[in-house]
Amino acid sequence: MDEVSNNRDHRLEEILKQRGWESLTASTPKGLYRPVLQVGEFVWTSGHLPIRPDGSLVTGQVGQDLDEPAAAEAAALAMAGVLRSLQQHLGTLDRVRRVVRLFGLVNAVPTFTSHPKVLNGASELLAEVFGPEMGVGVRTAAGAGSLPLGAAVELEAVFQVTG
Repeated sequence: MDEVSNNRDHRLEEILKQRGWESLTASTPKGLYRPVLQVGEFVWTSGHLPIRPDGSLVTGQVGQDLDEPAAAEAAALAMAGVLRSLQQHLGTLDRVRRVVRLFGLVNAVPTFTSHPKVLNGASELLAEVFGPEMGVGVRTAAGAGSLPLGAAVELEAVFQVTG
């Protein structure tokens, strides 16, 4: 295991506390799907929205209702939700060997072109929790004219895990 393992759950708790998100829980599905699915040593997460600890959703279009920093914060919040779901499924984030892939959709006006900067909010959180080597995988950032429930971002991820 890498130098960050055995501290990942604790590190996530510290980060969430710093952001005022310590009461964040894993979200429940909004339709007929599994939030997390493990096949062998790989775990896929379904799309996660930026749901605040109070249950409210960060909504709006980037470039109209939200600026880039607010959208990056929404991406970090959505990733925190992914990590809570992963924690619930695995029992501990210490079982994660590495982040494999991050896919993110940004609800943006047609002229917005900084989708990768928005997704950096999620990528930076992963790097903080899992370290710069194991916490950074491949990534796709794309724009969308709308997202479920008017969400500002939607994220899904793939992780490689142990036992």
